[in-house]
Amino acid sequence: MNISDLLSAHNVILDAGPANKETLLDLLATEASSRIGAPKEEILKALQAREHIGSTALGKGVALPHTELRGAENPLVLFARLRKPIDFEARDDEPVDLFFLVLWPTATRKGLLPVMGEICKALRDPQSLRKLRQAETPDTVVQLVRQALPPNAERELDDDDF
Repeated sequence: MNISDLLSAHNVILDAGPANKETLLDLLATEASSRIGAPKEEILKALQAREHIGSTALGKGVALPHTELRGAENPLVLFARLRKPIDFEARDDEPVDLFFLVLWPTATRKGLLPVMGEICKALRDPQSLRKLRQAETPDTVVQLVRQALPPNAERELDDDDF
């Protein structure tokens, strides 16, 4: 599995309206539950536990909430852009409006770190972030993410890559 397999237009949410971290995590859990069939409460609890360890905000208005999920059969990557940035306890103190949610099956941990690494690499470019903030359709978001990926991201990823 490679990163391009994990993000589809179906998994893109544009101009969502959560006003704070709690409502954002609730939205992500609801959306993830509808896509993978795991109970929303289980997903939300796992995301909250991960955020309790430390914020998953990366800086520059971007966050990468992630967790392993028992019982999940397949990984899920979901992108959400907010209408208005929210406080997500980022180290740079910038509010966050771009979120990449990564849920990974506990039973198959292989591949989690490479996928997260590729997402981080894709988000380093300020130009890519600007374009993601201006994208008008889910298909455009998917195309922009793929364009921002390093050239080798289309190949199969494994943990030995990191």
